[in-house]
Amino acid sequence: MSDAPACVIVTADDFGLDPAVNEAVAQAHDRGILSAASLMVGAGAAAEAADIARARPTLGVGLHLVLTDGQAVLPRSDIPDLVDATGRFREGMASAGARFFFRPRVRRQLAAEIRAQYEAFVATGLPLDHVNAHKHFHVHPTILSLALKIGRDYGLRAMRWPSEPRGDASQAASGDRRALFEAALMTPWLRGMRRRIRAAGVVSNDRLLGLRATGHMTESRVLAAIEAARTGPVAEIYGHPACRNHLNAAMADYDHTGEYDALVSPRVIEALQKAGLQPIRFADLADRATANDAARNTL
Repeated sequence: MSDAPACVIVTADDFGLDPAVNEAVAQAHDRGILSAASLMVGAGAAAEAADIARARPTLGVGLHLVLTDGQAVLPRSDIPDLVDATGRFREGMASAGARFFFRPRVRRQLAAEIRAQYEAFVATGLPLDHVNAHKHFHVHPTILSLALKIGRDYGLRAMRWPSEPRGDASQAASGDRRALFEAALMTPWLRGMRRRIRAAGVVSNDRLLGLRATGHMTESRVLAAIEAARTGPVAEIYGHPACRNHLNAAMADYDHTGEYDALVSPRVIEALQKAGLQPIRFADLADRATANDAARNTL
């Protein structure tokens, strides 16, 4: 049995999207509880984000695969069925998901784009801490299969499991029925997703706290998440912090600054310490799993 202290992974998504996100990630890691960040390798501020991360080797940086609502890495000539004339992924996750599943030509283009994003991450020189996807699109079985298969070539060891048990964290933001609806739609896929992640020899968090309050993980909700993370299996608390709001139309109602304030809040830092929780990276989780396997093999 491991004597490791209780731990929690605290992650910021959309690293590289905007300088305001990058600043929040840097400050929340230096002054607060942030232990990991997920990098959008094709976003406009990705190069700055990589510089920030290289200066902070204790920050676990993973690949935030962008396959919807964002800019592709490959040129449109390579992936014409995935993007519009400007190189942005076509809107509509449901229709895109159907094409990924049923059309071999589209799947080949999807695989090429996923590989290109892994390659772009490798080019940063950063160790790959974890992989997840923008809007949790890796729940889709085709994306999951490709991310796991291609990831083997790039040292994939950990992946986010986007499952938030009911009653295990704060409630969704007031009136945010869409978040509740999307969480309900994902539920049938989650058990199979977990089995496939494990079968690939990849570790994951056991719970994701903040899913039903996406964009609104302010101080009170982070405090509630810390309390939930205090007992039970390993939790990941995630959010979208930034040093200004209104980053784009898709996140017009997100309280980015409130989420940033929560990560550096003295009350939150104190609560984490009182809960006896150690903020870790996904890589630390993978290292612990490797050590536990080695210990079992020597018994």
